[in-house]
Amino acid sequence: MALVAGVDSSTQSCKVVVLDAVTGSEVRSGRALHPEGTEVDPEAWWQALRAALEAADGLGADVDAVAIAGQQHGMVLIGQDGRVLRDALLWNDTRSADAARDLIGELGLGEIVVRTGSAPVASFTGSKVRWVRDAEPDVVPVIAAVALPHDWLTWRLRGFGPAGESPLGPVLDELVTDRSDASGTGYWSPAAEGYDLPLFEHMLGRPAREARGTQEKRGAGDLQGTDPDAVVLPRVLRADQAAGTVHASFTASGDREIVVGAGAGDNAGAALGLGAEEGDVVVSLGTSGTVFAVAADAVADPGGTVAGFADASGLFLPLVATLNAARVLSSVAGLLDVDHDGLAELALSAGPGSDGVVLVPYFEGERTPNLPTAKASVHNLSIASATRPNLARAAIEGMLCGLADALDAVRATGVRPRHLLLIGGAAQNAAVQEVTAQVFDLPVRIPAPGEYVARGAAVQAAWVLAGSRPSWTPDAVEDRAADHRPVIREQYRAAVGSLRF
Repeated sequence: MALVAGVDSSTQSCKVVVLDAVTGSEVRSGRALHPEGTEVDPEAWWQALRAALEAADGLGADVDAVAIAGQQHGMVLIGQDGRVLRDALLWNDTRSADAARDLIGELGLGEIVVRTGSAPVASFTGSKVRWVRDAEPDVVPVIAAVALPHDWLTWRLRGFGPAGESPLGPVLDELVTDRSDASGTGYWSPAAEGYDLPLFEHMLGRPAREARGTQEKRGAGDLQGTDPDAVVLPRVLRADQAAGTVHASFTASGDREIVVGAGAGDNAGAALGLGAEEGDVVVSLGTSGTVFAVAADAVADPGGTVAGFADASGLFLPLVATLNAARVLSSVAGLLDVDHDGLAELALSAGPGSDGVVLVPYFEGERTPNLPTAKASVHNLSIASATRPNLARAAIEGMLCGLADALDAVRATGVRPRHLLLIGGAAQNAAVQEVTAQVFDLPVRIPAPGEYVARGAAVQAAWVLAGSRPSWTPDAVEDRAADHRPVIREQYRAAVGSLRF
């Protein structure tokens, strides 16, 4: 039985699943925690990766391939000697918000969206690169490469890294990434399928070039070749391309090759792990929320609401993020002094539309729409409607209406969805499942809980191994036909329209 390993190196932890390469069934798993914070030493990720792989025996004698998916947008700056120059800034580090606004002011929102498919925001790597140029100019001259978290971990697993501390040393031209993660940098174009090198140079003030893959061409001793002043950006691989092999010193036996897949960004990894195809929309209910669709064509939203990302299979992944998802339910459950099951029970005892009660869920401001200082509000309370069940249901309806607005923005770019996949911790709540079918005008599938980002990485590992994408299908907890109740969104729109920010 051929086995493959998939890794999810997320903000909070590193998770590894080992799967049957033919059926996709899980054989074993492992996990290790990451440190908290928005600024992290990447060495902590490397140690967590090794610990999680060991816990899962992910590089055991029965594993044939591995791939790493990871948190998007993180900025890893590497010097000529292969050492990380400063702690990595993660996607949730907001110090680069002014840098993103400066880029828009200098180049124009429309120009940047046309070139990259997305509007600069604080989370993107390019905005962080610009922040480094402005805030830490002493670092800029010694930057030899800029990588993303999953790029750097793949590089290390293959044996590359700091001089004197890694088997193959600092061969920067062996840095690789995939198109899904590259599309989240803010300086790679999904439409053109390549880096916008002039844009990167505008951000950092230094020229750049794509890594060449020197190991096979010139040998590991030649670090850079020509263009000594150019910053190296990882070579972008297709989903069916191998990054290389795990270095023998990290494998269980040391005498067999384990192929390394290209890897992916976390949302693209989840889409692969779910088996999402063109026309599928994924609604993910974590602390914050995301809505992304698998689309045939590149998307460029001139308003900047939709990020026009690429996916990990060769298609595209237009995405919208909201700040308020499961945290809305936790807040209201606490207010009502119930747990999540109690919230569901209350909500299911109220009718669609909550007797007119509307909760606008901007508890922590909002990203979509861009209202960073907004607050949550409750509307249309009366003596008759001010009940615990109505407030419980209004919390769920408000959270989902915000995500339905996000889907409308995706649809406005020309995407035509056909199914909705509901994932994340809150997706298992019975009331959330019922209300989702009423808020969205699409049939809803609720997959069984699982590590879908890690499974997506395992899909890539199996893809490289077999030469074709595996057809694993996750188990569904439930399929719900669309039960669209327009009154829910009509009330929500009226409430949002009455607000003044």
